[in-house]
Amino acid sequence: MRAAVVTRYGPPEAVIVTEVPNPMPRKGDVVLRVEAAAVTSGDARMRGGRFPTGFGPLARLGIGIRGPRKQVLGIAVAGTVESTGTSDHDFPQGVRVAAMIGGELGGHAELARVPASQLALIPEKVSFEDAAGLLFGGGTALQFLRERAHLQPGERVLINGASGAVGSSAVQLAKHLGAHVTAVSSARNRGFALGLGADEHVDYATTSIDDISAQYDLVVDTVGNLSKKSGRRILSPTGRLILAVAGLTDTITARGNVITGPIPERTSDATELLSLAAAGTLDPVTTIAGGLESIRDAYAVVDSGRKIGNLVILPNA
Repeated sequence: MRAAVVTRYGPPEAVIVTEVPNPMPRKGDVVLRVEAAAVTSGDARMRGGRFPTGFGPLARLGIGIRGPRKQVLGIAVAGTVESTGTSDHDFPQGVRVAAMIGGELGGHAELARVPASQLALIPEKVSFEDAAGLLFGGGTALQFLRERAHLQPGERVLINGASGAVGSSAVQLAKHLGAHVTAVSSARNRGFALGLGADEHVDYATTSIDDISAQYDLVVDTVGNLSKKSGRRILSPTGRLILAVAGLTDTITARGNVITGPIPERTSDATELLSLAAAGTLDPVTTIAGGLESIRDAYAVVDSGRKIGNLVILPNA
């Protein structure tokens, strides 16, 4: 099969599309024919060897010193079941499914091996590209807002980085949970953020976080440019601060009203997100970069910091 391979950390040009052996299903696994795979900020960090402040040495020990040990990246996929290992799961050949692959990676290829326990059925109204696109940002936003911050109806939320994968999902999910949402993004994305349901918009080029005088029940930083001090300054007395892209120090020292740390990949979340997309409640905001050969261009967009929503490739196109 063809796959996008990364042997050394580097820029988008470090990715090579080449032939690799087909993955074989193990007990409890399925092999998917990958119809769509997201190209996420998480993939870009692993490809470039760029990690949040302080995490570099630890990440390289875990992922690879000079390059990723798992050389085919890709953490969010959608496709059809191609073959299965021996198991009692209910995913026959040909069924449409989506999954967060986790540490196995391998989504940027024509075929990918996925534990059956991580598969979620794709509703008929949801396309492969939308299914793959919404899982990474949507899962992160859902767990931070509802499970970690316990967002309540009527609360005021500020979302810093409202146009990216996590931010665009956070705006919609916060509204779905009954919050009043202020979106922070560039002026060119004002209409986009308001169209997702934001009640107010702040242009970060003309109004910095330090210039904001309002207080919020929840501040969500999806960019990584807020600190505990700057975020806490605009919290209400009972407010909470989510640092979705926190460095090692902030992660270790997070206490009280500061929320950070890894988000587990849960099949129940994927199923819920796909249902919300099928109902029209959640727009995955997906852009198709092209086939497998377009992955360098997709990475360049992610690296630019100007990606809108979610970006996917179609490995079997």
